[in-house]
Amino acid sequence: MAVKGKVYLIGAGPGAADLITVRGARLLGQADVVLYDALVTPEMLALCGQAELISVGKRSGQRSVAQEAINALLVDCAFKFGTVVRLKGGDPMLFGRADEELRALEAEGIEVEVVPGITTAVAAAAATKQPLTKRGVARSVAFFTSSTGPDQPEHAALPHTDTMVQYMGGREAAATAERLLAQGRRADTPVVVVENCSRVDERIERLTLTDLARGLEAAHGPVLVMIGEALRLRAHQPALASTPLAQGA
Repeated sequence: MAVKGKVYLIGAGPGAADLITVRGARLLGQADVVLYDALVTPEMLALCGQAELISVGKRSGQRSVAQEAINALLVDCAFKFGTVVRLKGGDPMLFGRADEELRALEAEGIEVEVVPGITTAVAAAAATKQPLTKRGVARSVAFFTSSTGPDQPEHAALPHTDTMVQYMGGREAAATAERLLAQGRRADTPVVVVENCSRVDERIERLTLTDLARGLEAAHGPVLVMIGEALRLRAHQPALASTPLAQGA
C-alpha cells in the first residue's frame, strides 16, 4: 500500500509575508512541496525555499489551472511527498474552494489540516483604520462575491447587512452599486476600495455609492470594496493618501 503524506491547507493572509500566522510559516519551512496561488508573493515563497514549488494560480480573465486538475495534483502529491502544503491567499475557508479540495483528499483517505489566515477584509479594515462594525451604526457584516457557480443565477441576491464587503470586486463593483441605489441605499453611502491590500503597492480610495456606480478603472491587483455607514470618516480621522481608482472621481 502506498504511503500517504499529510496535506495542509494554509492561509497566506492578504499579501504581506509577515502577516502569515506563525504556524503557517513554520509548516512552510517544513514542506516538501508547495502548491501556491497566483496572489502569493515571492517574499512568502522565500519561507519555503527547501520545497518543490508548483504554481496553480487562478486569476480572472487569464488562463489558469482548472480546479479539478488542482484536486488531482494534490492527491498525487500526497502519495509522493510526506508534507504537502496548499498555500492560498487570505483564508482557505473563505472563497478559496477549500470544500472541493477537502472532498478530493478525504475521498482518498488523505489526512488534511487547515491552517487559517487573515482574510483580506480584516486586513483592509486595519489598513484603513476603519472598523467594519460600529456601536449604534453597524452590527452586521457580510462578505460576498459576484462569482457564481455554472448552475447558479448570474446575479445572485445581494446580502442584507449593515456593512458589505465585496471580494474580487473590481469588475462587478459598479453593478453592485447600481443595484444598491435602485434598492434605496443613500447616494452618499461611504465606500472604501482597497487594491493590493497590505502590499507595498497598496492603493486606497474613499468614494460614495454614486461614485462607485460610475465604475472603477482597471486594477493591477486584487480589489476589495467595502460599503456601509460604518466606513464614514471619524470627526478627527486623518484622510489617507491614496491613488484614485474611480473613473471621474
